[in-house]
Amino acid sequence: MRVRPHRGHKTEVAVDAPRRDDAAVQVFATVVFVCVYAGLAAGRVPGLRLDRSGIALFGAIALLAAGALDMERAWAAIDAGTLALLFGLMVVSAQLHQSGFYGAVTQRLATARVGPRGLLALLVIVAGGLSAVLQNDIVCLAMPPLLLDVCTRRRLDPIPFLLALAAAANVGSAATLIGNPQNVLVGQRLGLSFGGYLLFALPSVAVGLLACWALACWRWRGRFELATDRVPDLPPRFDSGQVGKGLAVLAALVLVLLFSPMPRDAAALAAAGILLLSRSMSSRALIAAVDGQLLLLFIGLFVVHAAFETTGLPERALAQLAEHGIRLGDTPWFFGATLLLSNLVSNVPAVMLLLPVADGAADGYLLALVSTFAGNLLLVGSIANLIVVAEAERLGVHPRGRSWFLEHVRYGLPVTVVTMLAAAVSCAVIAP
Repeated sequence: MRVRPHRGHKTEVAVDAPRRDDAAVQVFATVVFVCVYAGLAAGRVPGLRLDRSGIALFGAIALLAAGALDMERAWAAIDAGTLALLFGLMVVSAQLHQSGFYGAVTQRLATARVGPRGLLALLVIVAGGLSAVLQNDIVCLAMPPLLLDVCTRRRLDPIPFLLALAAAANVGSAATLIGNPQNVLVGQRLGLSFGGYLLFALPSVAVGLLACWALACWRWRGRFELATDRVPDLPPRFDSGQVGKGLAVLAALVLVLLFSPMPRDAAALAAAGILLLSRSMSSRALIAAVDGQLLLLFIGLFVVHAAFETTGLPERALAQLAEHGIRLGDTPWFFGATLLLSNLVSNVPAVMLLLPVADGAADGYLLALVSTFAGNLLLVGSIANLIVVAEAERLGVHPRGRSWFLEHVRYGLPVTVVTMLAAAVSCAVIAP
């Protein structure tokens, strides 16, 4: 047994999993691991209706059923603190969504007396700012329907605004350790300082948000001009009391994370508990808005990784890479591996793969920042991208003459180049 201290958290006790000597079990655990990550990269299993969460969960079930990992070690592998923090943050964001906060924000955007570039700038600032303190996936789920209504009423092409929303949400979420699921995981596992990471990430996030706006203006230059001066009248459902309560709880949570030694998971659960105590908003509605699919993805991957680690193959693979001069512990290789894997299998699974290699705050800062920025390169690099596209397709919006994948690459590639350069400078100059 080993004791693993977490800065700012309760001391965790982790049980060392014994190596599995049974060759068949090792082979089975390795095959499941490879198949799960191949499925995550593809996003589906041919002939089946399994999504990424289903793939990870099925892999965990297969390992448990085959005896590659027993239930005791499976439960020990699941990081309850990370799941608790994610759950609490989701409840906070869901409460603001249900109370009409996102609708009110979008209405303010819609009624702003600005042209398309000004509207795009406001969207990037709002989406990036909200994603820094709320889960970017929920921001990307709440805003597309309202944004599409704004574009329709203003007779604007919604494509640049939707892609800018996804890119800004990704970039903005990199500013804090609660902005997205992978940052939550990195912060919890490595015990990173909330304020320290914020100071490290802010300069490159500011550059990234500017790039999101400038590159969208350049990419769609002259092709989203206003055809009318009429602005929409959107009367969103708005409960001022509940919005005030939600914002007060969110502000208190951020202050606790910045200045209190209280564990982050406990603070987020306390915030969620306060919001569940309501006379006007159903707890059933709030809990139903929690992204259970994402939580199941984490649970499945925790179990799959625990089983794979018992084979000893990760250590041998790292040793063989080092023999060929590829040392993932070195910053350039770690940077490149984070960028590559985040686009092969999406950023949450990539972070789980690379966390065992991360050593100290500097690696944690790099992993959180680069894995989030990398999500803008390809459509499948971030769940937030997929949410925006899924919402657009549900509402009948499709790019003209090309697929969403290609449309996203044409905008996401230059955004990623700029943000990666900013991240590289931050890692070289500002990292602890």
